[in-house]
Amino acid sequence: MIEDTLGAQPVLARERLFDGRVWDVEAQEFELGGARIRREVIVHPGAVAVVALNDADEVMLVHQYRHPAGGTLWELPAGLLDVDGESPLVGAQRELAEEVDLEADTWQSLIDVSTSGGGSTEWIRVYLATGVRELPEAFEREAEEAEMERRWVPLGEILEAAASMRLHNATLLSAMLALTQLRTAGAAAHSAELPFDWHPASRQRTEPRPGE
Repeated sequence: MIEDTLGAQPVLARERLFDGRVWDVEAQEFELGGARIRREVIVHPGAVAVVALNDADEVMLVHQYRHPAGGTLWELPAGLLDVDGESPLVGAQRELAEEVDLEADTWQSLIDVSTSGGGSTEWIRVYLATGVRELPEAFEREAEEAEMERRWVPLGEILEAAASMRLHNATLLSAMLALTQLRTAGAAAHSAELPFDWHPASRQRTEPRPGE
């Protein structure tokens, strides 16, 4: 069985290079194989995304303009874990409501995704939400979210579009792979309360500080 191994090398020195609205950039030094290495790291708060699945086997997607990617992408409802003290599950429930005006009866953990492990601390926990229904009132949205389309899309259509290289969002593609594999194996998704051990905040609680 193959499995990723949690456990970062201790950070021996940090230098803040950039303070951003969403993420910062640090130069971090650590030791590996007897050598001291310096890397520039995007320090990200982490995020959550939701596969909201209805009784017709359709997934709620949003079509959102992404300037750095150079186009408008089909994605899962998602958002940052940037509320102090908020659990990933509560964050996912909040984002589902705020982005697509939905709530759900049943929540499960589906997959954890490292979006760019070579340069960013961003980890995304993807939840599977079923028993979904519309909220009585829509949220007011701004910036890119004000222009995004929301649509129920058949799961089979998403998989065909992914195989045809017409979809590109890493979180959506990873989640569809996980969901398809669970169905093929006849297995259930994981508990919604599964610890998010790879989340940056969880790692910060266990990693030693410089000089310790």
